[in-house]
Amino acid sequence: MGALIKYSSLALCAALAPTSALQVPFLSSNTQTLVQVTNETKPLVNSSALQDLISGDRLMMRAKKLYKIAKMGEEEYNHPTRVIGSLGHLGTLSYIYETILQLGEYYSITNQSFPAVSGNVFESRLVLGDEVPKSAAPMGLTPPTKNREPVHGTLVLIENEGCDSSDYPAEVAGDIAFIKRGTCPFGTKSEHAGRAGANAAVVYNYDKDGVHGTLGTPSPFHVATFGLSGEEAAPIIKKLENKEYVDAIAYIDAEVKTILTVNIIAQTTDGDPDNCVMLGAHSDSVAEGPGINDDGSGTISLLEVATQLTEYSVNNCVRFAWWAGEEEGLLGSDYYVATLPAEENKKIRLFMDYDMMASPNFAYQIYNATNALNPEGSEELRDLYIDWYEEQGLNYTFIPFDGRSDYDGFIRNGIPGGGIATGAEGIKTKKEEKMFGGNAGDWYDPCYHQLCDDLGNVNVTAWIVNTRLIAHSVATYARSFEDFPKRTVFTASSAYENQAKYHGPKLFI
Repeated sequence: MGALIKYSSLALCAALAPTSALQVPFLSSNTQTLVQVTNETKPLVNSSALQDLISGDRLMMRAKKLYKIAKMGEEEYNHPTRVIGSLGHLGTLSYIYETILQLGEYYSITNQSFPAVSGNVFESRLVLGDEVPKSAAPMGLTPPTKNREPVHGTLVLIENEGCDSSDYPAEVAGDIAFIKRGTCPFGTKSEHAGRAGANAAVVYNYDKDGVHGTLGTPSPFHVATFGLSGEEAAPIIKKLENKEYVDAIAYIDAEVKTILTVNIIAQTTDGDPDNCVMLGAHSDSVAEGPGINDDGSGTISLLEVATQLTEYSVNNCVRFAWWAGEEEGLLGSDYYVATLPAEENKKIRLFMDYDMMASPNFAYQIYNATNALNPEGSEELRDLYIDWYEEQGLNYTFIPFDGRSDYDGFIRNGIPGGGIATGAEGIKTKKEEKMFGGNAGDWYDPCYHQLCDDLGNVNVTAWIVNTRLIAHSVATYARSFEDFPKRTVFTASSAYENQAKYHGPKLFI
């Protein structure tokens, strides 16, 4: 599992205390040995009883602490943030460790350090002809323009979708490639443009919406790359197809760097270690804000369920995970799954993803994971969420299983998965307004990836409901996997691959 380390309580608290957060040790080559401990003095976990221990007061108490931690990022970023590499994120890791360590020997806690690619765009500007398009957005993990200065050139319309090097004509050298979004990753398009000598690239959408994407794994041939809406691209395409010249100016001041960060894994010492129920949330925010809903809410829900679970014994082991680098493209969860030995992979019976549990303009959303497209058991997990909402007399809706959160790596590696959410930048419909209240026409989370994702950006009612559902999911599978499918050999579904256009919060195709 890569650099997976087991710490003593004393050493870990000292290493990860907020006052010394920059001194987190990154050790390697040690593998945790889990010890199964029977606990006959505690009753077997019961779903209703565990749910009853969840309170809004405790969730908000933790949220206030997390916001205070986010303010540790102010000196470097001029506002609260918990982005990876910041003091706010290191403080978050410290808080998670200390919370679990205070629970004594109920959990074995491990730290998995890994290299993460972090990108920041400090300033950007795109001018096409005499227009400054409103939808122009730098791609995630884009490099800067040459010397961090504006580059000038003529727009060159790239044939097809720019997925092959032969699509790029010689005249793109020294100019700016104008590329249609299509069937290959944005990083591939940027790399082809760079190899052809382009100064920059613009990827425009095939529909009217904007393109908020990421280049993914850095390449030395990537060039500064913007996304552009199909609506604003249309008149430009018409000019280029009519052989008219369109001058362009592109400017991006950005950095892409590799840092070390940490996944935190806490597993019950009780319960069958060969049959594990696993659940996760991501510990980081975007650079733009403190991330109290995204995903402070999921982080806190897991901490609270993990805390209350200590009142009970379990038949199957429960493994909580707090991933780093989700906002950079699911880096932590991808690394974790990729480094799992095959025999350890098989011990995970299912993975549940809990990202954004408390959006202000919420809908109760269930990932529409089916066995037809995903590892067997994904549909049974989906149905557990359906049954619970219906038992509570609550409405729910389905959302695509499209690669936007940390379930993606598990699904791609044969582990059944699913989860719930309350919505990000999507628009609430009139039908959903009747189902859940709130405001149709607004984002589910109006502060998604913004500075205002603070203590005022959580709906406590939704948060309590979903944390109780998390408790129910944990209690159900910690008691028994009866009637839940056994792990089977899984071949990645081309249908899932086709619908998974995201890798984390940004498009990559």
